[in-house]
Amino acid sequence: MATIKDIAEQAGFSISTVSRVLNNDESLSVPDETREKIYEVAEKLNYRRKTVRQLVNNIAFLYWLTDQEELEDVYFKTMRLEIEKWAKKFNVELTTYKIADGIAKIPDNIKGFIAVGSFTDKELHRLRSITLNGVFIDTTPDSVHYDSVRPDLSEMTKRAVDFFVDKGHSRIGFIGGTFHNPNTGLEEMDIREKTFRAYMTEKGQLNDRYVFCRRGFSVDNGYSLMKNAIDTLGEELPTAFYIAADPIAVGCLQALNEYGIAIPGRVNLISVNNISIAKYVSPPLTTFHIDLMELCKNAVQLLLERVVEKRKIVKTLYLGSELIVRKSTE
Repeated sequence: MATIKDIAEQAGFSISTVSRVLNNDESLSVPDETREKIYEVAEKLNYRRKTVRQLVNNIAFLYWLTDQEELEDVYFKTMRLEIEKWAKKFNVELTTYKIADGIAKIPDNIKGFIAVGSFTDKELHRLRSITLNGVFIDTTPDSVHYDSVRPDLSEMTKRAVDFFVDKGHSRIGFIGGTFHNPNTGLEEMDIREKTFRAYMTEKGQLNDRYVFCRRGFSVDNGYSLMKNAIDTLGEELPTAFYIAADPIAVGCLQALNEYGIAIPGRVNLISVNNISIAKYVSPPLTTFHIDLMELCKNAVQLLLERVVEKRKIVKTLYLGSELIVRKSTE
């Protein structure tokens, strides 16, 4: 079995330097070429193959969201922190670029990128001119050239409808946000609303009056939309609502509680994301748990397959979810 001494002799560095590099000593200051040489020899000699990871540098993290968007939906903040955590664990050196920086700030020498947010066709063209080693999280804007990993929101939507139907609900509504098309600047139908409309139509139960959407996935938006539903529909208010995201659902709960509408006695709610507050609101939310840790871990692994293993075929990965049943449904 190879030892640190064997690696030091073949790589041409001291035993101390090799040991500190292989143990990811962050206080050690050596050139990237030194680290890469040591990792290369360690791999060649099969030294601790499962734990030694080559340093992968010059990776861009494109966080294409505004501060307000992150503030309104903790889902994205959690995603950002998970990406940073898994990058460090896999020995990937990330440099973060935000939408405010602009696509022109991305250097031409990056080896790859991980991207969150919405990108214009012009921005995608710029990225393609730099590298084809890229992974998008939560969206698939270019399935021909880039990998993506995302939760299966369409499947969640169908499962929510089936859950309500199985419980005997026939008046089922939808409350959600919209997709902002960065190319046109227009608001378009989100995948959850598209799937809800199509699936409810298939079942012969779609009622357009029960669908309420507006730009934004915030608590305030949820409150306004549910208040509008209550004021507009009165006694015809659906007995169940599928809600696009937990922050919107929290606002919906506020409006229903303010009007004295019993949950789940009069209205049942199912939401998406299972953010930390979901189990503490009144009543606790039934919601789909999206495993952000697994989502982000897979994104980093997909990128490493492209950058380190030189995989050429493009992958699109959909992750399933778990429905966490709480007291907002009967």
